[in-house]
Amino acid sequence: MVDAVFSDLVSEFLLMPMGNGFPKYADFRDAYEVLKRTSKAFESFSEAAVNTALEQNSRVLGVIRSILGMSAPEWAELARSELDSDITQGAARTLDRQCREDPEHVRRLSSRHRGRVESARKSGRTLPARPKTLERLDHLISVAVDHIIKGAPADHEGFIHRLDKFDTRNGLESLQYAAGENAPYAVLLYERYLGRPFAGHRDAVSELVGEVMENAVEERLRHAGVSYRKTGRAERVPGFGQAPDFCIPDEISPIAVIEAKITSDDGTARDKVARIKELETQRNEHVAAGHPSYEVIACIDGRGFRQRREDMRQLLLRLNGKVFTTATLDELIPHTRIQELVTRNG
Repeated sequence: MVDAVFSDLVSEFLLMPMGNGFPKYADFRDAYEVLKRTSKAFESFSEAAVNTALEQNSRVLGVIRSILGMSAPEWAELARSELDSDITQGAARTLDRQCREDPEHVRRLSSRHRGRVESARKSGRTLPARPKTLERLDHLISVAVDHIIKGAPADHEGFIHRLDKFDTRNGLESLQYAAGENAPYAVLLYERYLGRPFAGHRDAVSELVGEVMENAVEERLRHAGVSYRKTGRAERVPGFGQAPDFCIPDEISPIAVIEAKITSDDGTARDKVARIKELETQRNEHVAAGHPSYEVIACIDGRGFRQRREDMRQLLLRLNGKVFTTATLDELIPHTRIQELVTRNG
């Protein structure tokens, strides 16, 4: 049975959901050209030039981050440690996503603030403080410009500095060389932005990848007219120490619960198997307490599960074989108690 399940596992690692924030190359290049123009091909690279570029195109933030070669949380930590900024990793991720999705984001924030300042001046009121988001953005830009201009410090035995790259090693000299010597610098920055390549984006849409299986399960339940309750992320469900992804027909008196996951990482697969086992343990505790029994069902896929043969064997035994993959998902309803709730055929 383990061999049968493994033979059905597929890994769609060549295809990833784009999500709302995926930066297409043309958009990234446009932002790069805005930064290059406002800084006069990086000859006048300064906080003022970067802020001007950001107001023209918020995606410049991603270009700056790519020049640094850092993730948004790493950049935030740099600002916290050097400028005592209060920007958190979560705030940095949010700002990075907002600028990625909306090229007008910074301009809109700045225009709104300028309007409030002008209104306060005319009425003689106290000038409003700079919005927290813009203040944090200032910190990010300040620390980034400072490090890019300085470049990498002298070598330390046994260590390599994050700015020891061909476009930042010698400060502005390196940056100007990269931008002006007919190298496709925007292409390089875009690949770096995506990461290894696409790793950065893969991390950003990891939840969307996981939802692919949930959406497939939901589609089949809806098509069959089966009542179900899909739980939210980290939702607390009464009676369940750990909530499943689906309760059918509800969490009050289920006849089946489903845990759904796609993963290409064996560590994540191990954690997911542990979650499914915990659901089976919870079911047994419910039955021992006098509640009606229900089926625990796993809907899984991805090469990560293929690395855990013994885990798969235990899963099949504990779930009485109720393990389905993308290839066998059409058998989910006919071969589980869910069929008792089917109201539509065909």
